[in-house]
Amino acid sequence: MKLFLVDDHPVVRAGIAALVGGEPDMEIVGEAATSQDAVRGIALREPDVVLMDLQLGEGPDGVETTRLVRALPHAPQVLVLTTYETDADIVRAIDAGATGYVLKACPPEELFHAIKAAARGETVLSPKVATRMMRRMRDPWPAMTAREIEILGLLAKGAGNKEIARSLFITEATVKTHLVHVYGKLGVDTRTAAVTVAVERGLIRR
Repeated sequence: MKLFLVDDHPVVRAGIAALVGGEPDMEIVGEAATSQDAVRGIALREPDVVLMDLQLGEGPDGVETTRLVRALPHAPQVLVLTTYETDADIVRAIDAGATGYVLKACPPEELFHAIKAAARGETVLSPKVATRMMRRMRDPWPAMTAREIEILGLLAKGAGNKEIARSLFITEATVKTHLVHVYGKLGVDTRTAAVTVAVERGLIRR
């Protein structure tokens, strides 16, 4: 089973490589710290599974890189391996085409199981992530759409309607419509309150 590592921290990549190196049926065929290098290396090496971090420093993040990788002619499965566990991160990653979502704090056995499951095309989530998703489904609050969570994330960064529209390639009128829905679902009437409630509920991170 051929693996490719995408993480902007050399120490993390070295640690994962050392861990996986002890498995007889797994082989690291490449690694990258940026989105551009990742897409280029993955297209060249054609691994079975890509271990993808969400934060890659400069340039596209892990979610956008996942989308690019999944669009390749011989697209591998993408297993997100990260420290982030908000609803926004999970939903965006799965929506981009990730096969699974595992936290870096997981035991080695859990990681190996996730890699093998991902290689088979099976959806795999860390227990903590699965619990969040189940809670989200059972939550008495109205469910947020992926787009609404994206907008909340941009609000948390201080973006205005025009900037949000430009970032998501939609009109300002559409942004306003989404905000009306967001305010209604969260029971708030200001941007600040929306961000505060969203962070408290674990929908986004500041």
